[in-house]
Amino acid sequence: MSSPAQERSRSGVQLLSAALPLLLLSLSGCSSMDVTVPSNLNALNGTTVKITCIFTSCYRMDETKFAMNWTYQESLNDTEEMFMTYSRKKGMVALSSNRFGERVKFAGNLVKNDLSITLSDVQLEDEGVYNCYVRNPPDRIQGQGVIQFNVVTELPPPRDSTIAVAIGASVGGALALLILSMVVVKCLRRHRKQELISEEKMEEEGKLEAEGVGEEGTKQP
Repeated sequence: MSSPAQERSRSGVQLLSAALPLLLLSLSGCSSMDVTVPSNLNALNGTTVKITCIFTSCYRMDETKFAMNWTYQESLNDTEEMFMTYSRKKGMVALSSNRFGERVKFAGNLVKNDLSITLSDVQLEDEGVYNCYVRNPPDRIQGQGVIQFNVVTELPPPRDSTIAVAIGASVGGALALLILSMVVVKCLRRHRKQELISEEKMEEEGKLEAEGVGEEGTKQP
C-alpha cells in the first residue's frame, strides 16, 4: 500500500508528464495550424500549373486523424465544389468532377506537409477561387488557404528596358565625364606646380649668378 507522500509524488509526476508537451510547444514558438499558399496565381491557358499548399502544425501528422480537402468556387460567394480529399487508406484522392475531369493530380509530399496539386490543360473556366483546408488533430484549429486563380490567354509583354538603358547610359556618361575632368584638373595642377618649381629654380640660379658677378667685380683693383 502506497503512503500519502508516495501518492503525492506520483500525482506530481503525472501532472508534469501531461504539462511537458504543452511547455515544449510554447517554448518552440508553435501556436496553431498555419497554411501557406499563393494569394494570387496566374496561369497560361492550355498549360500545366502547380498550385501549392503547405501547412505547418504543432503536431506530427497522424494518418488516422488527419483530414484535408481541395475545393473550387467560381467566386467567394458561390458554393464550394470538392475535387480532392484525403483518404486514410488511399492517401490523396482526386474526386470525379465534371469541371476538371482527370486533369487534377496530387503533386505534394505528405511527409513534408506538402499538399500541392497540378492542374493540366488549364481552361478559361478554371478561373476562380481554390481553397486548401487542413485539419491535423490534436490541433483544434482548421487551417485554410485561399487562392485567387487567374487564367490568361497570353503572357504579359516583356518590360521595356529602353528608358532604363537610356538612364544608365546617361549616368555612366556623366560619371565618365566627371572622372575625366578630375584627371585633367589633377594633371593641370601637377603641370602648373612643376612650372612654378622650374621658375623658382631659374630665379634662384639667376640670383646666384648675379651674386657671383658682383663678387668678382669687387675683387678687381
